[in-house]
Amino acid sequence: MTVSWNEFETAEPDFGRAVRERFAAYRHHVLATVRADGSPRVSGIETSFLLGELWLGGMPGARKSADLIREPRFALHANPGPGSDMADGDARVAGRAVPVTDPGTLRSFADEVKPPTPFDLFRVEVTEVVRISVAGDELIVESWHPDGRGLRVLRRGNDDAPAREE
Repeated sequence: MTVSWNEFETAEPDFGRAVRERFAAYRHHVLATVRADGSPRVSGIETSFLLGELWLGGMPGARKSADLIREPRFALHANPGPGSDMADGDARVAGRAVPVTDPGTLRSFADEVKPPTPFDLFRVEVTEVVRISVAGDELIVESWHPDGRGLRVLRRGNDDAPAREE
């Protein structure tokens, strides 16, 4: 099951906003795709949140575009930024990338983002959103899937106590 970014953010507005802001903090992120031989490929990528959607863009002929056209499953990791303190958390999105060929949509995107042309464009269909943060000595894992369970929060301390779900 997949949903649009807008459907996800409508279901979990505070969580969606926090994840979107995490991605907006930096321009470049990390995309994992599946190569033709089934092995993983990791590439840099720019993302955009426009028109209620999460978009992935790239240069025509890029291997990541070919990967997504052949096998649309992907994982996207927000740039963690400088340092390793996780002050802003760690955000990830997984899903399916849908190639965009509609001239009107491509034009609207280009008018807003001003990418180098020509460009490949993919609309994200979300299957999972995760944010990991640290508060004091607690690791907090927030996750959402489009299966109706809603936002799940798991807290794990630095002690021997088992993780607890809220």
